[in-house]
Amino acid sequence: MTSRIQSSSRVPLLQVTKVAFASVLAWIVAQLLLPTELPIFAAIAALLVVQPSVNQTLGRAIERTVGVIAGVIVATVIAQLFGSAEWIILITIVVAIFIGWALRLTPASANQIPITAMLVLALGTTTPGYAVERSIETLIGAVIGFIVTISIAPPVLLAPAQESVSALGTELAATIDRLADALEAPMRPAQLEELLLNARLLRPMQAKANEAVKEGRESLAFNPRRSRLGGAVEAEATLLARLSPLVNRVIGMTRALRDHYDDSLSEEPTVHAIAAELKRAAHDLRLLTEPDAAAPGEAEVRPEPPALTAPLVIATPHPEHWILIGSLMEDLRRVREEIVGD
Repeated sequence: MTSRIQSSSRVPLLQVTKVAFASVLAWIVAQLLLPTELPIFAAIAALLVVQPSVNQTLGRAIERTVGVIAGVIVATVIAQLFGSAEWIILITIVVAIFIGWALRLTPASANQIPITAMLVLALGTTTPGYAVERSIETLIGAVIGFIVTISIAPPVLLAPAQESVSALGTELAATIDRLADALEAPMRPAQLEELLLNARLLRPMQAKANEAVKEGRESLAFNPRRSRLGGAVEAEATLLARLSPLVNRVIGMTRALRDHYDDSLSEEPTVHAIAAELKRAAHDLRLLTEPDAAAPGEAEVRPEPPALTAPLVIATPHPEHWILIGSLMEDLRRVREEIVGD
């Protein structure tokens, strides 16, 4: 039950502090600029507008401001035409909901229209200038929220992008190593299934890396640190673009091995040569994604000839193996091209 109301992790303390500060500041500024004692809508706007990134904050500010202004217009028009009776308020709520739907507004803007319209009709008739004050209050809160977000350590989500892309590259290299090991020694059916299952786990890692890079780029929009950190985020995006084709390629190689495997495969001389080149490719991939990291079991990274630097001598394989060997050779050539960027 608690999992439905509790998050697995806390929002960063800095973000909570920024929300609280923006709400208090919006309240104070609204009191100074408007003839109101309780500028609650300014505080609410600031509370809702402040988001982790500058781009998200700007989007939320626009959404809330558009929703409020649209709600004020709807309520004002209906009040002028039909008054503010109870049944008019109910009809206005329904109309405002469908206006948001018809205009294809975001949920935040669409929900704000009926809320604002209802409050304007319910309270505006007894409070002169209520609609205008509510609009100005909301605008003040949105502006304050944006200023606070952009002024106080706006985050650049570079680390999550680096971690997820690096993890994808590391697991790709490990999967290629496991594929090489499977070619060198006899494998049981259960081991082959496990090999393919582990390879398929690359897809959710790829999706996570894509999302992290997307969020990293989004965090740079309107961010003062864009010029300094934008290149690092784009470097991760470029690396991910090189790794992504390898995911399909490595999964395809693993599936081909599982589908066409037999116990005599490891006796083919060419298969051992392919396994050696796969291990070189895995090593080069580690150097690409983690330049300072050595491959498992190495004390240090030493220069090696890259994979496929010399043509492999392909001995005529057994008729039952030539399709698999040819497929692995072609995939290995493409893996190497994608690693070196050719």
